[in-house]
Amino acid sequence: MKGNFSDIINTDQLVLIDFSAEWCGPCKMLAPILSQVKQELGDSLKIVKIDVDKNQGLANTFQVRGVPTMMLFKNGKQLWRQSGVLQKADIVQVARSFM
Repeated sequence: MKGNFSDIINTDQLVLIDFSAEWCGPCKMLAPILSQVKQELGDSLKIVKIDVDKNQGLANTFQVRGVPTMMLFKNGKQLWRQSGVLQKADIVQVARSFM
């Protein structure tokens, strides 16, 4: 996964990584919010969901201690990080600030 992850974040497109887990209630609440964000921002934002249980090495690399944790990347650089559930408007505002 790490090679693919590097390819995903090393692009000039803004990428939102959603570190989550199947058993996580707040992660399930965040999923439809991220769908709405994608509908609003379209191709200007790529959203990638990563299961921390299936990708423990990657979660450790980025020191993900709680889920959900969202991170924004562009050109391989982490621009923003937030743990917990945010509302659509807040996520859209943060994403647009880096476009």
